Amino acid sequence: MAGKLDFLPVILGSDDNAYSMARSFHEEYGIKSIVVTKGHLLPTAHSRIIEKKMVDNFDQPENFVTGLLQLVPELKMRAEQLILVASNENYAELGIRNREALEKDYIVPFISEELMEKVVYKENFYELCEEYGLDYPETLIFKKGMDPEMDLPFDFPVVVKASDSMSYFNAQFEGKKKAYIIDNRNDFVEAITNIYGSTYKDNLIIQDYIPGDDTVMRVLNAYVDRNHKVRMICLGRIVLEDHTPVLIGNYVGIVSEYNQELYDKYVKFLEEVKYTGYANIDLKYDRRDGKMKIFELNIRQGRSSFFVTASGYNLAKYLINDRIYQKDLPIEYGNNEYLWHSIPQDLLLEYTMDPELKEQVQRLIKEKKTSTTLYYDKDKSLFRTIKLNNYYKDYYKRYKKYFVKKQ
Repeated sequence: MAGKLDFLPVILGSDDNAYSMARSFHEEYGIKSIVVTKGHLLPTAHSRIIEKKMVDNFDQPENFVTGLLQLVPELKMRAEQLILVASNENYAELGIRNREALEKDYIVPFISEELMEKVVYKENFYELCEEYGLDYPETLIFKKGMDPEMDLPFDFPVVVKASDSMSYFNAQFEGKKKAYIIDNRNDFVEAITNIYGSTYKDNLIIQDYIPGDDTVMRVLNAYVDRNHKVRMICLGRIVLEDHTPVLIGNYVGIVSEYNQELYDKYVKFLEEVKYTGYANIDLKYDRRDGKMKIFELNIRQGRSSFFVTASGYNLAKYLINDRIYQKDLPIEYGNNEYLWHSIPQDLLLEYTMDPELKEQVQRLIKEKKTSTTLYYDKDKSLFRTIKLNNYYKDYYKRYKKYFVKKQ
């Protein structure tokens, strides 16, 4: 039998984000990740770079801990250390809340439960922004039972989204959107009524809509080590978002961008709040006052975060250098120009609204400085390629049906 591995990544979930991290581990270490999941999703299907472990109702607290602990004897025979990686907010929260039960056998590289309560619930998070001087959109906290006909402190259009994104994720109802951009009172009342007619009971965030199309959005990714020091921070400008209603806000095209002033601001914030692990920050440039405003801080890497690895800053490397090898390396600031996309390139060019950005995208395509997460040369098979091709073809119908030009 071959010697033990230094570590095994144990990835929670099986979506694009999970595959992104498995690919990052494989590119950097040639290692096959363990993916623990409750069901089969296309991104991690028919893959040679992952080993899938199925746990019924894995996203439920009682099954989450039991399922992970049952894997320990087998996995500990194969690796000296096991390290958890969350593919969504729900799994990150479960890891944090069950840290005590897990950390005897697993490295749990997530923020503290106390900080999570301040970050995950958006109304608490905006209080944190206020405390640390981070710009964010004008905001109203809307509680269940309040009158949707009430006067708002700002004019339409407004953005409506859940304060508790995890319980909203589990709520099912007709017409559900990840976030709503609403132009008038009637649609506002209808959205509030539909949301509170579901299982979602927590508060809603009503925000002043910052004008501009997808290209005024930015995404900031960072890795913060066990001593609360930022070791990598990388910025991307959004080329295009997904316009499918339940996927609005997911990015499908990103160009890496450099902004030292922004880097310095958020390094200071992350270190002062004693953050640790991956951070994924959504921002939008407000041309009305020239400020870059934060929407949310996700307590794990984002589903589009492979753009960081593709740009030359392998996401897996920072985690492993920190938690496995305990190396305290200098901070790296993302400054490599690169294009990441998760839809066909011609769609990206057709629907990108900013002429200068479109020219940049065309140039990067010509220079072959592009990458997509799910097509990986070292994980090719005929069946996987056919499935992925069919999935990506569906985007032509989706954009034709759902694309709405924003002002």
